Amino acid sequence: MRNLMIFAAILIGLGTFMAQMASKMSPAAATTTKQTMAPAVTVAQASARTLSIAPDPRGHFATDGRIDGQRINFMVDTGASVVALNETSAARFGLRPVPGDYTSRVTTANGTIKAARARIAMIEIGGLTVRDVDALVLPDEALSENLLGLSFLSKLKRFEYANGKLLLEQ
Repeated sequence: MRNLMIFAAILIGLGTFMAQMASKMSPAAATTTKQTMAPAVTVAQASARTLSIAPDPRGHFATDGRIDGQRINFMVDTGASVVALNETSAARFGLRPVPGDYTSRVTTANGTIKAARARIAMIEIGGLTVRDVDALVLPDEALSENLLGLSFLSKLKRFEYANGKLLLEQ
């Protein structure tokens, strides 16, 4: 687990560095107000499925996914321990925590917030399917983007940053 956390920290640092380099190399992309999500590409291999995700204009790895068959947008976050959904997104999947369910304390970049624990039956990302995934539901004001964290990523065979893209393999 310690090695995984060290690897995650290195990936975050590398991602930040690459985002800064990308913004220096292409100033037009950094000033563009319209943000488009780069499509994730699934590459079939002999005995594994691999998903390659290119960074978006902000340098983040955003991708479309599905929870229980319904579409959702995620930002891949190797620094997040679990999948994190905002209340609006969670409600679309039938996850509607009541105030008493918010018992977990979560430390984010914006401070400490209470969250509700949840379990998602199935998450699909570009042909990769992971079942029985731990998640947290956070208030909308605390989480603008849904995060694909380690509770999903750790169930994959591997994930790595290579050639400017994030590779996920199942």
